[in-house]
Amino acid sequence: MERWFMTSIFKGIWSRLTGGGEGEGAQEPPMEAIEYKGYRIRPAPYPAKGQFQTAGVIEKDFDTGMKEHRFIRAETHASKDDAGAFAIAKAKQIIDEQGDRIFA
Repeated sequence: MERWFMTSIFKGIWSRLTGGGEGEGAQEPPMEAIEYKGYRIRPAPYPAKGQFQTAGVIEKDFDTGMKEHRFIRAETHASKDDAGAFAIAKAKQIIDEQGDRIFA
């Protein structure tokens, strides 16, 4: 695949995760964050090809400030709520398997 095409795809994904997306995803309110084992999980699914892409942010407060880990998974879902629920499940799995190493 052309490098410029891949760069464009990643810029679009990053923009959606950081709230700068355009189109239908930019008009939807963010999903509510949940607390899990001292971490905050913010599901952030976004519209992709008629479905919703699994994505989210894991945050944790440290003495030095808040750190975050953004993730995107290949799974898509028919509804934003389903994608959000799956993002929460994946975030919990990431936390259970890696803990604070996700911020390294």
